[in-house]
Amino acid sequence: MAKISINLATGSLQKEEIIVGIDLGTTNSLVAFINPEKNPQVINDAGKGVLVPSVVHFNEQGEAEVGNEAKAYLTTDPSNTIFSVKRLLGRSYKDVAEHSDIFSYKIIDDDSDALVKIKAGDKFYTPIELSAEILKELKARAEHALKTPVNRAVITVPAYFNDSQRQATRDAGKLAGLDVLRIVNEPTAASLAYGLGLDPTQQKTIAVYDLGGGTFDVSILQIQNGIFEVLSTNGNTFLGGDDFDRAIFNYWIEKNQLDAKELAKDNVLTQSLRLQAEAAKKALTTQNLYNEQLGDIWCTLDKQTFENLIAAKVEETIDACRLALKDAELSVEDIDEVVLVGGSTRTPFVKKAVSDFFGKTPQDNINPDEVVALGAAVQADILSGNRSDILLLDVTPLSLGIETMGGLMDVIIARNSKVPTKAGRQYTTSVDGQVNMKISVYQGERDLVKENRKLAEFDLKGIPAMPAGLPKVDINFLLNADGILTVQAIELRFGVKQEIEVKPSYGLSDDAVEKMLIDSITNAKSDVEQRMLIEARSEGEQLVYTAERFIEKHKDLLEATEIAATETYIGNLKTALGSGDKDAILKKTDELNEFTRPFAERVMDTAIGQAMKGKKIDE
Repeated sequence: MAKISINLATGSLQKEEIIVGIDLGTTNSLVAFINPEKNPQVINDAGKGVLVPSVVHFNEQGEAEVGNEAKAYLTTDPSNTIFSVKRLLGRSYKDVAEHSDIFSYKIIDDDSDALVKIKAGDKFYTPIELSAEILKELKARAEHALKTPVNRAVITVPAYFNDSQRQATRDAGKLAGLDVLRIVNEPTAASLAYGLGLDPTQQKTIAVYDLGGGTFDVSILQIQNGIFEVLSTNGNTFLGGDDFDRAIFNYWIEKNQLDAKELAKDNVLTQSLRLQAEAAKKALTTQNLYNEQLGDIWCTLDKQTFENLIAAKVEETIDACRLALKDAELSVEDIDEVVLVGGSTRTPFVKKAVSDFFGKTPQDNINPDEVVALGAAVQADILSGNRSDILLLDVTPLSLGIETMGGLMDVIIARNSKVPTKAGRQYTTSVDGQVNMKISVYQGERDLVKENRKLAEFDLKGIPAMPAGLPKVDINFLLNADGILTVQAIELRFGVKQEIEVKPSYGLSDDAVEKMLIDSITNAKSDVEQRMLIEARSEGEQLVYTAERFIEKHKDLLEATEIAATETYIGNLKTALGSGDKDAILKKTDELNEFTRPFAERVMDTAIGQAMKGKKIDE
């Protein structure tokens, strides 16, 4: 095996190769690098364009196409064409249920807090796998354009992304064959692209207004000594340029007196009209009238009407700016710079609203679609050690996490996190009446804990006996500047608490750290495949357990045919669980869920009705 040196300050592999910056966006994604003139530059591979639509299409053979080629299938094969996958990263079905109508593909509803899955053809995909397809395309484009291997990257995420969403982004990078050196907040990246924060003597307070295709957020940042601190964020993860498109779309339905219900049945026409609305929005940034025809439908819109249609949505974004300032305990006078991010900020009406609210002209001379990726490239340049003027704070060289069901490593503090740092996540029990929880702490980059280094283990005892899923246990990691890790477990309902101190770096040589990193990159694909099989199996086993208990508990409220059919579905799932086939397990899990949902809801309604009978409800 070839020797590869490692920089322990950054925890990154040292090779003479380019580190790229990636903006993994809801609507579009792109990749940038630092060119030989030491300037950030976006990659336009073979004239395909800078922006890669964040769209993945699966053909009948299950092969993925990404970007413009995939976007064409939004109208012809919508159920197998996945868009806006970033909305689903690190989310459960419950998180996105109320917005499921915006997706033309099937999101699996297992009525739990498990992470969502998407069905295309006969296969089931996680948002991590789908995001990895987009990242693979970006990696391939970068390698083709730069004529060099690209194995390391900085990837950006919204400032409000939680630990689960950040880890999902890291996992997607890993699955795409990328060593993700740092997850950077999008507002921080945008500021870096404008050179803000590069001067260590500079002290500034910045508002970053980011209105993309599907999401809006505003972040208030404070820069001091080259360090970015997020003071507050606000926004709406379901508000963006898509809403402008939808407003135009609805306006045309009304003007052309179309039947919305009939239109909804025609996926092809719906998507064609949606794309026409998007074209109108873009055209009205530079012209006063848009006038096209789609079959018999007149798609006419003038600038004033368009601004009236979007005024309420734009005002929502300004309200969010107001709240972000309030949370940061600042006024508009305290803001030194306003930075615009996202293609939707090109709309003159939006730009004017932001300018009027903050009382200053926003920074917008860098292409708003590209500014985040360019800033990510600047961050990559800092991490590569090419910027001697920038102080790179100490970071943790290997990830720290705990063991979860199936022997999986759940990362709580990702490698390359600045120290000191703290992070946490919430867990629950998987068995009824469970009173103890074993917490095993590991260090390493592999998906299975058996491949990582065990640091410590302790029991959280005295959890009050409750049904599975009810206890809420917070696991917190605090890593201080000396590399001492404190792990704390607290059961929130009754305050049961336990903690332990460990030294994560003790006994590890540079060579050992290096080997762990190289192994994680070499085995990335097989690791993720194993993780997904274990997760599918754990979910299936949990459903079998729940379904069997449900039948036992409510058999007097069920028909004999319902019980028999449910037992058949349970048997099919048990068979699939023994097969080791992830898609077979997920398919049988989905079938059991779909079959039992109607009468499970009926039984619960009956049970609630009986419980309430004769009881007076206080006003």
